[in-house]
Amino acid sequence: MSNERRVLTHRDKPTLAASVAARFIVRVVDLLDEQDEVNVVLTGGSMGAEVLEAIRESPARDIVDWSRLQFWWGDERWLPRGDAERNETQSRAALLDHLRLDPSQIHAFAAADEGVELDAAADLYAQQLAAHAPDGASVPQFDITFLGVGSDGHIASLFPEAPGISVTDRTVISVRNSPKPPPERLSLTLPAINGSDRVWLVMAGTDKASALGLTLAGASIYEVPAAGVEGRKRTVFFVDDEASAQVPENLRSPGLFWTSDNN
Repeated sequence: MSNERRVLTHRDKPTLAASVAARFIVRVVDLLDEQDEVNVVLTGGSMGAEVLEAIRESPARDIVDWSRLQFWWGDERWLPRGDAERNETQSRAALLDHLRLDPSQIHAFAAADEGVELDAAADLYAQQLAAHAPDGASVPQFDITFLGVGSDGHIASLFPEAPGISVTDRTVISVRNSPKPPPERLSLTLPAINGSDRVWLVMAGTDKASALGLTLAGASIYEVPAAGVEGRKRTVFFVDDEASAQVPENLRSPGLFWTSDNN
């Protein structure tokens, strides 16, 4: 596993979203030149939706052969199908419903109104992941995993000092008593997230500055779960100027704080 982390800064949220969208399109096109399909893990939150909207609005959008992508989610809120607060609903509105996709390309978590219990829903998603995994693996070969980072440093629905961050023998967990509503959720575990070739964390705003600084400073993953994220090939933090405000100067050096375009 690579230890390479890069931080790419942008002046504001719109510039950040547009830059991530452009890089995503270029990377996916390159990957499709090398392999049959691309597996992408989506995230929720305002920046997650803004990035997807920027992809939708990009003039280069149609150079991607979207029929060869598989879409997954890093976590989901345990709410009825179609609820406006579900990550799936937001991702569909921002991008997926605007593409010509076969339903089989969209791998959503079960919903709270579908007659399945929370723990069973976690098992079902784990089975779906395993069914699309290469031989000997428990998750698909994720090419790009998008993550948001909370002001407390949480990723997906893995929260500080909560049991989920330490789970290593499962790919999907059920979450209860989440510190953020709704209290019940589903989430990939850290090993499943780190199975991705590339993890792209998108952060914006002054409320994310402390979490980013602590993450890059090597905080405990139990206190700052984002500190435990490490893609197999690369981990990139896409941030705006406000979010980078508390990055220590000694971390602004090659190998730790990057502004390279090669991601």
